[in-house]
Formats: sequence, C-alpha cells, structure tokens
Amino acid sequence: MTSGKTIGFIIATIFIDAIGFGIIMPVLPQLVMEVGRLDLPHAIEVGAWIGLVMAVATFLASPLLGNLSDRFGRRRVLLLALAGLATDYALLVVVDTLPWLFVARALSGLFGGSYAAAQAAIADVTRPQERARNFGFVGAAFGVGFVVGPAIGGFLGEIGPRAPFVAAALLAAANMIYGALIFPETLPPERRRAFDWRRANPLGAWQAMRALPGMGGVALVLLLWQVASLVYPMTWSFYCIAQLGWTPGMIGASLAAVGVMIALGQTVVVGPAVARFGERDAATLGLLVAVAIFVGFAFVRTTWGAFLLLMPVALQSPVQPALMAMMSRRATADTQGEVQGISAMVMGLGQLVAPLLLTGTMAWFTSDSAPVHFPGAAFLVAALFGLMAAAMLRTLPRATHGADDETPQMPPSVTA
Repeated sequence: MTSGKTIGFIIATIFIDAIGFGIIMPVLPQLVMEVGRLDLPHAIEVGAWIGLVMAVATFLASPLLGNLSDRFGRRRVLLLALAGLATDYALLVVVDTLPWLFVARALSGLFGGSYAAAQAAIADVTRPQERARNFGFVGAAFGVGFVVGPAIGGFLGEIGPRAPFVAAALLAAANMIYGALIFPETLPPERRRAFDWRRANPLGAWQAMRALPGMGGVALVLLLWQVASLVYPMTWSFYCIAQLGWTPGMIGASLAAVGVMIALGQTVVVGPAVARFGERDAATLGLLVAVAIFVGFAFVRTTWGAFLLLMPVALQSPVQPALMAMMSRRATADTQGEVQGISAMVMGLGQLVAPLLLTGTMAWFTSDSAPVHFPGAAFLVAALFGLMAAAMLRTLPRATHGADDETPQMPPSVTA
C-alpha cells in the first residue's frame, strides 16, 4: 500500500511539474511583450534567455535537493518544492517587470529540481528489477503533462496571459495538500546521512559521481541521450514550418501525437522490454530506434511521412527509464537522492548545451549564408549523439549494487 501511494503521488507530482513546464509555452511571447513592452522579435530573444536561466537554476538545484532529501527525507523536500511551485506560479500572475519575470522562472527551475527527490522516493520503495518500469510511469506522466500543459495554456491564454498561472498555482497547491495527507516518508532515519555542502553542488556532485563505480559512464550515456532527445522540444516547431510548411494547428496536432506515443511507450513498452531484454539491451534497442527516426526526420518531406515516423517514437521509450534504473543500481541505500540529483543535473547540463548544438545547427542551415538549405540538419546531429550514446552504453561495466542490469528479469507476477 505504501509503495502504491508513493508511486501514485510521484506520478501526480511529475504530471503537474510537466504541466507547469508546458503551460507557459503558448503565452510566454505575449507575457514577455506585455511585461517588457517589447515587440515580437525582441520578445523571442528575451524568451530564449528566460529558458536558459530556468535551465541553469535546475542544473544548480538538482544536486542540492537530492542531497537534502538524503538528509531530511523525501517527504519534506517534495512538499517544500510543491509549496514553492505554487508560490512561484502565483508570482507569475502579478509580475509586472522583466527582472521579476526572470526571478519567477528561475524559481520554477529551482523547485523543478525536486525531480531528483521524486525519483529517489521511487527507488526507496521499488525492487531494483522493477525500477525501470516505474521510472517509465514517471516518464509517461511527464509526456501526458507536456501535452496537457500547452493545451491548458492555449485555452486559458485566450482569457489573458496570466490566466494559465492561476490554474497552475491551484494545481500545485492541491497536489501539496494531497501529498501532505497521503504521501508517507520513504527514507527511514537509519538510512539517512549527514548533509555536506561539498557534495550538494554540481562540482561536488561530479566528484561524488566519480567515486561510485560505473556511475560516470552511465551519466555520460544519459547526457548524450538528453542532448539527442532535446531535438524535439527545441527545434520541432521551427522544423515543421521550414521543412514541412505546417500551420500552427498541424504543429499542435503533431505535438499531441508525440505526447500520446510517449505516454503509450512509457506505460506499455518499458516494462515488457526491460523484463525481456534487461536494462542495457532495452536501452540500446531504444537508442537505435531513435537514431533511425532522427535520420528519417532529417530527410522526410511529406506530412504523411512525418506522422508515420511519429508512430515508432513509443519504441524509444525504454532509454531514459532504463538508464535511470542503471544509475540507481550503482547507488547505495543512503545515496539514492544524491544519485538521482546527479541524473537530474546531467539532464540539466544537456539543456544548457543542446541549444547551441541543435537550434544553432538548424539556424545555420536555414540562413541565407548556408551552403545548402537543410532544416533537418539538427536531426542528423541528434542521430550522431544517439549513436555515441549506444556505443558508450555497450562498453559500460556491470553494476555492483542490486541485480545485474544485463540480466533480463522475469515479470513480478512470475517471480512473486
């Protein structure tokens, strides 16, 4: 029962975090123009800086919140983060200057770093062989939330650019109250460790990662995959216009299709794939499928072809949950929060470098100075990073904690 309550609450939390991440997308240009009194071109530039500030805040906060959860428990950190998000969304309702808008989005990144504590709570209550499946449920929650968030933002944005944040604040507050009532502490006192500032920052997290056997290699694979997978949120809207000539409505439909396929993949594909092939092989197969899709998008020229390529996106779903489970296996009982903080930090690092590698590449190949007009170039960059991730994954040593991540596990109903 405790495990079910924990996983249910975590899924709800990640779902609401994803909604908060996506809810601003349809109204951000209008909000920036209103608050900064800017025209659209300058608002787009400011919006890019806002996104960078949010990514930096998440990068810095992830190891901090992960380490705090190892010291004080998951419950306190998660409830504090939800309270912070509710307050942040309320702030976005009333901000009237650009500096305060930057502060508000930095707070969103800060409290969004609670992803580490959420993943650690799942690791606390889940057997090692079941973690990839449950991490998959978390990924599904994010996928669905990422679809719902922009939909809510677009609908409420018709009322005004502040209306979506009222809804987000109410959702975060409701989830905090729900968690306060039903979410049990998953880390008993005897498994907690002292908090150390030297470990609760990106540099310290990097040193801690190197001290855990095999952790650095898995983290590098995760970083490579993070950069590759960000090709969708960072370039998709521009790519669809430049390569396929789509309207905003068609772009929205494609994003909804992506969200549905991600949710289906995380709920239906991840568990059976890991049970059948093991975490390493399931992740490898997912990476190779992703590479094939990336190459397809680089060269597709028709609407039906693009939607056809969206269908196998579900098959790449095991990659991130399997990698997260492999990292969890390499952690000890008292460092799960720290390790999940490391993973969140690595993903944040990917968000910092991906704009230059992906958006920058696309901008160059769609500019007048490009040797050839090639909007799909960013997808070839993503394919390269996906191939490097797959190659690196095959060289990793086995885990020393928990079951062998190369050994396929039977479903729980069989082993119980």
